[in-house]
Amino acid sequence: MKLKITASVADSFSTTDTNEQKKVLFSRREMLGMAGAAGLTALMGVTSAAVAQQAPEKVRIACLTTYWAATRSHADWIITKLLDGYWWQGAYTPSRVEVVSVYIHQLEESQLGQKICKAKGIPIFNTVGEAVTLGGEDLAVDGVVIVGEHGNYPTDLKGHWLLPRWWIYNQVIQVFERSKRSVPVFNDKHLSYNWDDAKWMFDKSRELNFPLTGGSSIPLYYRKPEIELPIDTPIKHSVVLGGTSDEGAIFHAIDVLQAFVERRKGGETGVRSVQSIRGPETWKWVENNPWAGKLLDAVAKSFELEPGHFQQESQTNMCVVEYNDGTMAAVIGARDVGWTYAGEIEGREAPTIISMLGWAGPFDQYHASNAQPHWITEMMVTKKEPFNAERLLLSTGIVNHYMESNWENGRYSPVGRRIETPVLNMKYRSTRGAQFNTGERPPSRPYIRGFDQ
Repeated sequence: MKLKITASVADSFSTTDTNEQKKVLFSRREMLGMAGAAGLTALMGVTSAAVAQQAPEKVRIACLTTYWAATRSHADWIITKLLDGYWWQGAYTPSRVEVVSVYIHQLEESQLGQKICKAKGIPIFNTVGEAVTLGGEDLAVDGVVIVGEHGNYPTDLKGHWLLPRWWIYNQVIQVFERSKRSVPVFNDKHLSYNWDDAKWMFDKSRELNFPLTGGSSIPLYYRKPEIELPIDTPIKHSVVLGGTSDEGAIFHAIDVLQAFVERRKGGETGVRSVQSIRGPETWKWVENNPWAGKLLDAVAKSFELEPGHFQQESQTNMCVVEYNDGTMAAVIGARDVGWTYAGEIEGREAPTIISMLGWAGPFDQYHASNAQPHWITEMMVTKKEPFNAERLLLSTGIVNHYMESNWENGRYSPVGRRIETPVLNMKYRSTRGAQFNTGERPPSRPYIRGFDQ
């Protein structure tokens, strides 16, 4: 979800003055001083074996973010759980990683992030390169977490939110190449608003041989019912209902779609075309495609909503996805059902309906995403992708082409052009098991800030 915070709202989180901000930024000299302190510990007779016995060494993570000024920003959701642990499968799970450095692109606005890092003794570096080298020359961390979501960034005419994810990622890659080694990278949400940049990001992960993951937290959220589609499910048609108001919101819904349809019979075959339809024209398309109307009616019935409930919303929008194997899908803006997947499956009389409900509050330690920090951690520890990174690229590509569909030669049309997408001809077979959270829901618990709220 897009959360834009103006300077005045950001100021409401301010708790430090300019001098305190400067103190948060550790200099390289101070970092070397810390290293010297570690040496003094050894001189005092504490052996490395004894230290290892006392506390097993954790995977060291650099967190790079655009903005960390609000409790509802993705940086706060994700990084605090890497710091303090998260709620997974009905229980609190302590953190298995150590956040050793932070970079914040919009630092002055990010008073909350500054305060947390100061309280927890985490250095904030002035550049991406310094954060992943810890002020040295070569890569000095075991994993990189990029949260390029939220902040005071413009949107272009087509609605792309110009978040600098590629810019941050590119600087990480420069360090990888210079150091002649690489580590796992998590990139929150889609790779980039620009397709060429997104493809470059994926290709670099393959060229330099490092695990890459990212995407939406919604496919990992609690489900009702608590089921996953088996591998090779013969899916014919799919609909996803949820928030689709802008680029960031529709990515969530499209990533939900991909998390289900990648498990269809024969595996992922790639996308043949993408089309955007907005406003009342959405429902004309549904009328002309009875399979979509059937799935919408089934969802309405399962939620005990009146027939035609979704069609009453005129200011909606839709992304139509045609796959290379003939499978069809539609992502449609809708309210009152959270994020819901409905699939027409060969051999089954009734559609399969799986909903992700109750997201995202309350805004405390365990709200919203908990499964996502779990799978970030798993990748950092095991150095294996939790799901095929091709899915992240495919979801990104569908969003990119959806955003282009309504525009041609600088002119807008609510019925977008059908864009053929040979660049999305990617094939893979998912082998993953279920990854969503289950069990008792988390209690309401204040953030572990290191200071009073």
